[in-house]
Amino acid sequence: MDQSPAMEKSSGALAGQHAVVTGGGRGIGEGIARALADQGAQLTLMGRTAETLEGTAAAIAADHDVEVSWQTADVTDPESIAAAFSGAAEKQGAPSILVNNAGGAESAPFKRTDGALLQRMIDLNLMSVFHCTHQVLPAMTDAGYGRVINVASTAGLVGYRYVSAYVASKHAVVGLTRALALETAKAGITVNAVCPGYVDTDMTQETIRNIVQKTGVTPAEAEAQIAATNPQARLIQPTEIAAAVVWLAQADSGSITGQSIAVAGGEIM
Repeated sequence: MDQSPAMEKSSGALAGQHAVVTGGGRGIGEGIARALADQGAQLTLMGRTAETLEGTAAAIAADHDVEVSWQTADVTDPESIAAAFSGAAEKQGAPSILVNNAGGAESAPFKRTDGALLQRMIDLNLMSVFHCTHQVLPAMTDAGYGRVINVASTAGLVGYRYVSAYVASKHAVVGLTRALALETAKAGITVNAVCPGYVDTDMTQETIRNIVQKTGVTPAEAEAQIAATNPQARLIQPTEIAAAVVWLAQADSGSITGQSIAVAGGEIM
């Protein structure tokens, strides 16, 4: 039977658990980290920029009565990932929650999408999930409990023009999520994906700038074009992604596994 780890006296549904959030220094990752801390989880933030991680960790620790540490890591480098997870475990013990949030997108028409671009997207969006999950799965299996949550994208569920490499990498994340969920179904471990639509983050703002540059529309018009893909006609907020992650991370979500949950205002049904 699915058993949650022993809880400490700190309050919250995730008290006593150690959560690792990749790409946790800003944007969606920071929102997820804050939401997990609000439920009592101890945190390790991972990312490339020490200054950003340090500042975010300090701010979250100041706002919540939880331990927050950080490790620099290049999620496209398996050795860097291994070193970061080793450091995290030494400080706070083996993680019981892993949020694979680090990722990114590059756009180009398919005729200008070369093998190097595709490989960058695979390394950043898929192989990072593969290597990070490898780091936590043995201890989760030994403990008989774990939560792996992959931040994918609606691009993992449908196709979009001009981002074929990104779409391919995110479809692969969804496929990996489903396969691993079956392998771990009897081990007390759940593996799920959260698939946001366009979120109000720096990455979306970069997309807006690209539309402005290529089409000559105003920033407001470009944002409206993006928001129109959402039936609610708005950008998703990072806190909404975080709420879905927190739900999946909790012990009483143990029957939810292998799912790819779209947080996109009804864009995907």
